[in-house]
Amino acid sequence: MHTRPLIRPSHGFTLIELMVVIVILGVLAALVVPRVLSRPDEARAVAARQDIGTLMQALKLYRLDNRRYPSAEQGLQALVQRPASGPAADNWKPYLERLPNDPWGTPYQYLNPGVHGDIDILSLGADGKAGGEGTDADIGSWTL
Repeated sequence: MHTRPLIRPSHGFTLIELMVVIVILGVLAALVVPRVLSRPDEARAVAARQDIGTLMQALKLYRLDNRRYPSAEQGLQALVQRPASGPAADNWKPYLERLPNDPWGTPYQYLNPGVHGDIDILSLGADGKAGGEGTDADIGSWTL
């Protein structure tokens, strides 16, 4: 005697089932992708703040050794190379191995005297222009 199986084997998904899965994946992508895409911008801002903190520490060491911050003319280059002009740096030491660029590839700005403190270091953000909002906002030593 021959018995039939109780469950018929399935030969694949129906078009409706596939469409439901695609819609669910689309909804999930619409919710997740914007959050993931903003992460690199947040990471760049964090990296800029860390670089500025490192530069500020190096400038404080420079001031301890030389009784003043580098002049605006000497700039941040005074942290990696003995200044050839401007106020003498009699106790100069190499304070950094190299000067970093900001995460958007432009040099950090150095102001002496600063607008927000004795000195200011800033990145002009993603747009490379003063001011701005969001990822284009300036990141400075006064915001640490």
